[in-house]
Amino acid sequence: MQERIERIKEQLHNNSYKLTPQREATLRVLLENEQDHLSAEDVWLLVKKNSPDIGLATVYRTLELMSELSIIHKINFGDGVSRYEFRNEGAEHHHHHLICVHCGAVDEIHEDLLGEVEKAVNDKFNFHILDHRLTFHGICQKCQETAKREGSPPEIKLNHYG
Repeated sequence: MQERIERIKEQLHNNSYKLTPQREATLRVLLENEQDHLSAEDVWLLVKKNSPDIGLATVYRTLELMSELSIIHKINFGDGVSRYEFRNEGAEHHHHHLICVHCGAVDEIHEDLLGEVEKAVNDKFNFHILDHRLTFHGICQKCQETAKREGSPPEIKLNHYG
């Protein structure tokens, strides 16, 4: 973790920013919970445990700065809440997400599945793509298995959540 913080510190410095204690506390929470797709409020609640003087506005500003510098991604899964995750270091593109509309589970796909689509868009529309994001909404394996055990198809349960 410390190596990653040092790389971020250098990136901040290269953009005329400092790694303040508040920014470092926010980054540490994100790194410690990297798989959780935390909202700003989630981050703040976790930051407050070790740094009770840091306010929500400071966390928001830190997250926005890190997003502007492409250190983290600001993502929305269609529920009206912005969530944050680190950009994969060295990755050409953002990874993709599978979102269960039944239980809300979020899984990640780290394979780039859109190479052919990008090429087609570039060729057909003369559009230079910088990045792409893909989110699949459906029903996870766990919810499918639960529905099967209960004898009801998961698609029916979709009406209660989608």
